[in-house]
Amino acid sequence: MADWEDALDELVRLRGTALTRYAYLLCGDAAEAEDLVQDALVKTFSRRRSLRDPRAIEGYVRQSVLTTYLDGFRRRRRWAAIRHLLAREEARPGPERAAAQRIDVTAALGGLSPRERACVVLRFYEDLTVPEIARQLSLAPGSVKRYLSDAMRRLETHLGPLERADHDERAVLTLTSSTR
Repeated sequence: MADWEDALDELVRLRGTALTRYAYLLCGDAAEAEDLVQDALVKTFSRRRSLRDPRAIEGYVRQSVLTTYLDGFRRRRRWAAIRHLLAREEARPGPERAAAQRIDVTAALGGLSPRERACVVLRFYEDLTVPEIARQLSLAPGSVKRYLSDAMRRLETHLGPLERADHDERAVLTLTSSTR
């Protein structure tokens, strides 16, 4: 087996679930999250890089998931508008496992713009700083702060007041440990 095949196998086996959850937080749809991860894996491993370190590979894949999500937003929105004309909604077997809080957070995230949502996910799920988010999204730090501020205001409208951290006055959004 080639080195890249071993690296891909190890990444999917060890971090596939975490990557899918990350994508789910961005897009809010389980099937779309799986597609985002699949597309990101194809993009990452089709470039013939010598990828051996699982953490570095995961970083490339996460960046690719984020880029694919942001780039494809208009296409997905257009499809959602006409999808009901072309196909039936897929039936999903089994009981829903989502708790009321998770449903509320998912619905609240769904009301955010793609950039706001990406900033919130990178800040509170990936635990990145504002400068790191700005670098990753190619934005000015002030723009990231504005997106986060607008997003937090919208989230508080749906979820109620969010906890404030004692050590620094920024809002803390709890996305439950089971999403990581």
